[in-house]
Amino acid sequence: MLSTNCEFLSAEIMDVLRLFGAEEEDFTHVFLRYGDDFINTVTQGGRSVGYTFRQRAEGQLEYKRCAKRSAKLAFYEYLCERTGKSFPWGALTGIRPTKMAYAELAEGRDFAPLFKRFFVTEENTGIIRRVLASQRGIYDRNRGKGEDIFVSLPFCPTKCEYCSFITAPMPAVERYIDDYVDALVGEIESLKPVLTRINSVYIGGGTPFCLNNGQLTRIYAAINALNAGGAEFTVEAGRPDTFTDEKLAACKDAGVTRICVNPQSFSDGTLAKIGRRHTAAQTFAAYGMAAKYGFDINIDLIAGLADETEADFKRSLDAAIGLAPANITVHSLCLKSGSKLKEGTSRLDVSGIDGMIAYSRAALTSAGYEPYYLYRQKYQAGANENTGWCKAGKECAYNIDTMEEICSNIAVGAGAISKRVYGGGARIERLASPKDIPTYLAKVKDITAARGELFR
Repeated sequence: MLSTNCEFLSAEIMDVLRLFGAEEEDFTHVFLRYGDDFINTVTQGGRSVGYTFRQRAEGQLEYKRCAKRSAKLAFYEYLCERTGKSFPWGALTGIRPTKMAYAELAEGRDFAPLFKRFFVTEENTGIIRRVLASQRGIYDRNRGKGEDIFVSLPFCPTKCEYCSFITAPMPAVERYIDDYVDALVGEIESLKPVLTRINSVYIGGGTPFCLNNGQLTRIYAAINALNAGGAEFTVEAGRPDTFTDEKLAACKDAGVTRICVNPQSFSDGTLAKIGRRHTAAQTFAAYGMAAKYGFDINIDLIAGLADETEADFKRSLDAAIGLAPANITVHSLCLKSGSKLKEGTSRLDVSGIDGMIAYSRAALTSAGYEPYYLYRQKYQAGANENTGWCKAGKECAYNIDTMEEICSNIAVGAGAISKRVYGGGARIERLASPKDIPTYLAKVKDITAARGELFR
């Protein structure tokens, strides 16, 4: 249990304690400030250690930011010394390391010294530098301008063991689908008065290709009534066993530019263990079908699945690279509330996860891919990250805009979260729709009205 004299520092400290698996231990924390000195004393088991960080802070917001950073660093240093452990992202526990880098650059400073102060490895600092370089054109073009549209289709054939999304297995919700599509089309049509410039459209899941072609075509038509400028249009089609030529042809006819094939692994044994009913052969077949239509294709993989070894992961990554898609996203397995995986364990200990991430970086770089977006999650195996890699010129604008929160995101459907972004990210207001599908259907008129107010 943590006891501190400064409650607004509790969340920052607890993030570090969770990182080391020490959240249940007893700690006393005392915070003091003398001029430019931020002093943190950590006491455990009768032993007290003090840490002083010198930082000029003008104004209340800057003071709080510096205080939080000092407390986080104090506990990270203390636990490193006590346990002998360290982590690749050091004391950075936030989900967007890039935002800290951008903030430093906006102040006219290189971010590397700050990352070093937070014990981030030089390799990870270098990865962030590469991400920012890849983002530059889209970041400069879209920051503070226009909107992205997200359409939620939270349906899947089955639920994977690691998944905490609101995705609903089709047999349980099939009776709601037609009404859901009606509500979704109505929501999309309601967006016209609030749009200024569409930067991108993203239909996400779940597995959108769970829907039949007629249902999907209705959604595409509603989007295209707004998207006259032909902005980037992505459909996260999803699991390979839902692909058909008919659905892909409909995407092509609707002006879809990017398709996501999400196998997560090319090992049939792993796929069976995590609750998927498709095979690696079906992934190759789905990719071949999609490639015929000239889409940019993204492939998703997860490092650390179901007792996979480094060799298992390397085979999957090599298979993905061999297909030569425009994008490959490498996720680190994450323990999420509400997932089947979380029911069986309280902490992930994935053997070889660091080697998997290291191999992905080396192999993708060698194959001509660059990292273009990166984010992290709590309870991620090895405290690693998720990284999107792309071939030159194949960056996905939607991923950059939403990860960096540089322009407004208008989201429709169950569980969708709209964000109105002010000042290129200086302030964000959010509006969330109900996750439960019957509740969403009952409240869709109220949701539509509230969104209209938010973006008016």
